[in-house]
Amino acid sequence: MKRRQLLLLAAFVALAPFAEAQALPERFDPKRDPEQDLAAALAQAKAQGKRVIVDVGGEWCVWCHILDRFFASNADLDHLRTSRYVWLKVNVSKENDNRAFLSRWPKVAGYPHLFVLDADGRLLHSQDTGALELGKGYDAAKVRAFLERFAPGVKA
Repeated sequence: MKRRQLLLLAAFVALAPFAEAQALPERFDPKRDPEQDLAAALAQAKAQGKRVIVDVGGEWCVWCHILDRFFASNADLDHLRTSRYVWLKVNVSKENDNRAFLSRWPKVAGYPHLFVLDADGRLLHSQDTGALELGKGYDAAKVRAFLERFAPGVKA
């Protein structure tokens, strides 16, 4: 019986980072607590050897939705993103601008905006996504270069 309990406990501990991943927002939600979400994202990044990308924007943001569709339609880049980063969406809107939370990083000029953090929460890079655009979408080569440049194991 004890062996079975130990195996169950080991399985729970091994799967805990994945449970946290499911708890992170898939949309920009003004009701979310970004401090709690960041703590969960950093714990997951540390457990999985990844970095965190904080995606700042809102459901009102056309380019935020274009970025989401870009990753949904570019499986290789989405795999690169999910295999090396924990993606955290932080809302900015009239309902909740998360000003206090975002004040720790450089001022954002436009949305979406991406902050790359190491697994300890240190800012590695502040990315204006306008630099990744091409026409009315995103440039696959530029997005790939960005993701590869700040991936774990690469000196930022």
